[in-house]
Amino acid sequence: MELKKLLQEVPYEVLQGTDTLEIQKITYDSRKVEKGSLFVCVTGFQTDGHQYIPMALEKGAVAILTEHLVEDVPSQVTVIATKNNRQALAAVAAAFYEHPSASMEVVGVTGTNGKTTTTYLVKSVLDHVGRKVGIVGTIENRIGEEVIPSERTTPESLELQALLHQMKVSDVTDVIMEVSSHSLDLHRVDGIQYDVGVFTNLTQDHLDYHKTMENYKKAKAMLFARCKKSVINVDDGAGQFMIDCAAGEVMTFGIEKPCDLKAKDISISAAGSSFTLIYQGKQYDVKLHTPGRFSVYNALGAIGVCLCLGVPMTEILTGLAENSGVSGRFQAIRSKKGYQAVVDYAHTPDGLENVLKTAKEFAKGRIIAVFGCGGDRDKTKRPIMGRIGGEYADYCILTSDNPRTEDPEQILTEVEEGTKETGCAYEKQADRRIAIERAVAMAEEGDVIVVAGKGHETYQIFFDKTIHFDDVEEVRKAFGEDCL
Repeated sequence: MELKKLLQEVPYEVLQGTDTLEIQKITYDSRKVEKGSLFVCVTGFQTDGHQYIPMALEKGAVAILTEHLVEDVPSQVTVIATKNNRQALAAVAAAFYEHPSASMEVVGVTGTNGKTTTTYLVKSVLDHVGRKVGIVGTIENRIGEEVIPSERTTPESLELQALLHQMKVSDVTDVIMEVSSHSLDLHRVDGIQYDVGVFTNLTQDHLDYHKTMENYKKAKAMLFARCKKSVINVDDGAGQFMIDCAAGEVMTFGIEKPCDLKAKDISISAAGSSFTLIYQGKQYDVKLHTPGRFSVYNALGAIGVCLCLGVPMTEILTGLAENSGVSGRFQAIRSKKGYQAVVDYAHTPDGLENVLKTAKEFAKGRIIAVFGCGGDRDKTKRPIMGRIGGEYADYCILTSDNPRTEDPEQILTEVEEGTKETGCAYEKQADRRIAIERAVAMAEEGDVIVVAGKGHETYQIFFDKTIHFDDVEEVRKAFGEDCL
């Protein structure tokens, strides 16, 4: 495609060469440059793409997209300057792949917690009515039944547009995408035409990046300024802000406040949740296979999305009932000895509180909580999560999550500060496998072991290595022959 066409929506200056040459490939990774490539210099958090111009030239780049003057570029190579190459990358990627999002219904799901479950509830309904669904998410990316491994919640803009193009040529009708605050702030999702956006909730997370909750909230709200329709949790403290930022039609949902989709008569058991839905003066019975008040909110959001996509209510309710749950999201493993474990991705204060509160609603015995906090992430939430564990559990085993470059013992000491305040009995065990084994060894009939923080993840990241680690596998191993 002609470079000028790719840059149609980007303010730019030609520093050298011409913008009429043909571009065969776009990349921001110098290792992936081929003859005829446009190399986009992206300034990252660890390194600066401008440093890799020599390698890109050596491998055959015919054009360079830069944010400032660069030297020693041969005269036959075009050099284009933009003010923000992340924005430019998103725009040229969308143009290169011929704006694939315009050919499908695209749903963006954002919020601190509940994104993945909401995504899969919507998928369950759309599968039920015979639509072909694409997923972009934390657990995996998916085109129909084909699973593509996922490295981050929302891919970089170039990979995202390539994935959307792949979905388009595979005849996907609807794309459901988890949209992280990082992806909005870093322009990864620029150039995507969203038909529906849904807001689940906003609680403390990612302050290592956003610094303040206000910045975090504003980043999330960017989604609704670009959606044709928005589905908003009005019970959440940030709900009204999201409504105020929404550009298109708004449908609200909740349990407490007046709204378009309201849940009442909520019943929660170990097997799942049920509630009465009130919508446009009519009442509907809703049944879910996942327990918890948070599950009700996720279902309400999913119902709102499906209504916006034109799915009849009767089909929505059947589709929801067919969803058996999501990997690593309140996933129950039962023992013949009468106790059970729940594995959940809860890695924020609010997420941990929701999971422990839900377990408490149906536990006949004690709650044993196994959790920790990730390294190189928001440190302020560590004592908060320690305190929440102590408040809602009967016994806490503080353990490693993904320590990354930090000392695991130091992280546990910071979590412990909060647990100490509650007077709850606890122990520290940095080895997550041993922590899970300890919890299982002390469990008795009626107890619920909550293993929180990693959910679907199948790895654990340390300073010097990444190892295979799966909470569900570890619980089953610890249960041994007693595992049902």
